[in-house]
This record gives sequence, structure tokens and C-alpha cells, in this order.
Amino acid sequence: MVIYLSGEVDDELSLDEMSPRQIVAALDKYVVGQNAAKRAVAIALRNRVRRQKLPPDMAADVMPKNIIMIGSTGVGKTEIARRLAKLSSSPFIKVEASKFTEVGYVGRDVESMIRDLTEIAVEMVRSQKSKEIAAKAEHNVEERLLDLLLPPSKSSSSYFDITEELDTANANANGVKVDDNSQRTREKFRQQLRDGKLANRMVEIEVHERNFPTIELAGPQGVEEMGINMKDMLGNIFQGKTKMRKMRVDEATEYLMQEEEERLIDMDSVARTALERVESAGIIFLDEIDKIAGREGGHGPDVSREGVQRDILPIVEGTTVNTRYGMVRTDHILFIAAGAFHVSKPSDLIPELQGRFPIRVELESLTVADFERILTEPKNSLIKQYKALLETEGIELEFRSDAISAIAQFAGQVNQSTEDIGARRLHTIVEKLLEQISFEGPDLEEKTQIIDENYVNSMLSDTVKDQDLSRYIL
Repeated sequence: MVIYLSGEVDDELSLDEMSPRQIVAALDKYVVGQNAAKRAVAIALRNRVRRQKLPPDMAADVMPKNIIMIGSTGVGKTEIARRLAKLSSSPFIKVEASKFTEVGYVGRDVESMIRDLTEIAVEMVRSQKSKEIAAKAEHNVEERLLDLLLPPSKSSSSYFDITEELDTANANANGVKVDDNSQRTREKFRQQLRDGKLANRMVEIEVHERNFPTIELAGPQGVEEMGINMKDMLGNIFQGKTKMRKMRVDEATEYLMQEEEERLIDMDSVARTALERVESAGIIFLDEIDKIAGREGGHGPDVSREGVQRDILPIVEGTTVNTRYGMVRTDHILFIAAGAFHVSKPSDLIPELQGRFPIRVELESLTVADFERILTEPKNSLIKQYKALLETEGIELEFRSDAISAIAQFAGQVNQSTEDIGARRLHTIVEKLLEQISFEGPDLEEKTQIIDENYVNSMLSDTVKDQDLSRYIL
């Protein structure tokens, strides 16, 4: 795990085109160590691609090899999932097992993860379709805007105002046909529209009222999980009302683009493609699975743990889930589970569920040497982030190598003396270290700040030595 970042992966290849070695290399840019987990994930994803190349009768019998990642918090489980989401062109969702409750209890039912995954797939396909029809949609919007800017009626005051600006009032005097003159005027406006010169001009367009009534249905799955599209059920009853609204050209362009996309994109085709992708290439990262590990005999809040496991079992094994876009088979969805297993252990899961996760990978605890690598090696490491943040105010941070070692030592020491939260400890350590510089940033006279071992010791040693204080601050 290493550092939580928002940077995109810049690999040209999609995940389906990458070999296992290339997938591991891509993960290495952001996740330090944990080679066993990376290899297991890379093989599982590549096997999914290999299965799709098999004859249909054999492919149907090749089940995904689901994975359980076992390791304490902060060692890389979630970060591997985050990076897979960036790499993957497949429908991907990360969910927490602790959110689900047994059927009959108030809370989210396990089938909601499939519905959420389907929604993600639909949005992915819709986005791709939007790019495909973008050129046609832009052309249609441009023509509609030109019709608004140049109404056909010559008696319109706005028409004369606009044509005067373009100095075409004397066109007929020169013997030019009216149609040719109008076409030239339209082309001039088209160029001005493309150059953004008409962005602030006001136009009046017809818009649909979107105040669709809210209808809630109570059911065993919960209001948000009913999966019923009231718009489809009630048809266009509430969509017939329109009104005229004045807006700037740039605002009208955005609104009309949405209308054109809705008109040009076949949502039935999008839904069919999305369902196929979910069934053949969907990936679900099931985090915190250790929180539901337990057998019967518990009391109070523990009583539904085994029930949640039994509800998850058919989803992982293969069942059909009803979504608003159609039925989804879960047989070939890849499940990657993860848990710290501090209190419980994988054998506390019910045997049937254990059997559905044949591959188990144990992630190693992070050492001081790992912390040093985490601070400097990832593409957008924590040190690089703080340098970039303070550079926006003209402050240059210079970290000496002895400072990096000292920070790693303090992180390892605090993890040993308090709770071991892995690489997340680096966030608290570095934030405490740079607190004064960050606070005084804009007012600092010395714009180059050197962070060496002496500075690290002066800022952190007292806090780390005081065990009670470090528990609250670090």
C-alpha cells in the first residue's frame, strides 16, 4: 500500500494487452514490495484474458481463481486494488464486506455489489459511445446554435443586429444572391462560434423540465436497492413539459451536447454490452473480509456474520442477479478478497466460502528499509507530493538522505511501540514533521528549507519518546 495517490497510470497498453510481467512492472511504480501478491493478481487477470480466447464450450467451464490477500493494515492490499482500478479497462469495484448484513437485517444486501458493478460498466460503455459519436454530436449542436443565432425570419431584430455586426447589409446592392449571402454569413458565424467569440451571447432554447417526482418503494432490499427505473415504468408522463430559457452560448452548447448524446446513443445497446463485460471481465475487490469471519455461537452484533458469508457464497460461486439493465450471471466475475485477520483467521470463514478462494497470498509486514523506499521510489511518493504542494507558494523543500532514513526509523519505532498501521504511519510522521513549514509557508523569508537528520530529530524526538503523547499524535 503505500501511498494513496490520484495520479493516472500512463501506460499505453490496456490491462488486457499486458503480460503478467508488465502488470507487475506497472504496479511496481506505485506499490513497494509485496511481489507475491502482485504476481498472484497478475496471473489471475491474465488467465481471464486467456479464457476469453478459448472455445465457448471450454471457456464456460474455466472458473476464475479467486484470491484472498492476508496482511496487516497498511501493507498494500487496498493500494494494489486502487492501482488495478487505474490499469483496468474492465468493470471494477471495491466494496467493504463489513457494509453488508444478512437478509432480514437492516442494511445493504450482498447483491448490491453486482448492481453497483453493472452501473459502473454501463457508465464505462456510455462514455466510450460518447467519444465515438462526439464529432457528429458537435456538428449537430453547432448547426442548432447557428439556427438560433441566425433565425430565418429577416424581420427579426436580432437578425439585423447580428448582420450589421458582420457588415453584410449591403450584400444585395452588390448583386449577390440572398441565399449565397446568408450562407456566407452563416459560415462567418460558424468560425466565430468555433473561436469562442460568441460564448457570451445570449440565446433562447427549449429545455425539458427535469423535476421528476420522487417515489420511494419500501422493500426487503432497501429503498436504494430496488433497482426499479421509475422513468421506464411511467414512460414520458413527466417528460412532456418544456420551457424556454435564456442562457449563454457556452452554457447552451453543454446542454445541447447532452441532448444530442441522449438522442444518438442507443442505451439498449449500451446495456447489453455492459452486461456482457460484467459477466466476462468484471472484477470485485472485497475488502475487510476478516470482519465477517466467524462461526455460529456469537451474540449481539456478531450473530449475522455467518449469515453474511452464506449470502456472499452464491454470488462468488455463481448465481443470477437482477439489475435494472437485466440479469447478470456472476460465474466468471473475478473476486479478490482482503483482510488483516488480526482477531480472526481465514479458517474462521465457513468452509464453502474458503473453497471459493483457492489462492491465498500473505503480504509481508513493512520494514524500515521498505519505508525508505516508499518515501522516495513511487511515481508520486509522499516526499514528492509535499515538495510539489509547497512549491506552489515558492518554497523549495530539500530532503537529505539522512532525513529520509530518520523518518523511516521513527515510523518503524512508533509502529512497534503503538499500533502497527504500516505505511499509513508515514503520513502522520511527515505531516507532523512539516507542520511548522506548512503553517508559515507564505510568510517564510527563507524560501529554501533543508530537511536533514537534525531537523527531523528536533521536530519528532520528543513526541516519539513520550509514549502517551505519540499514541494520540502519531
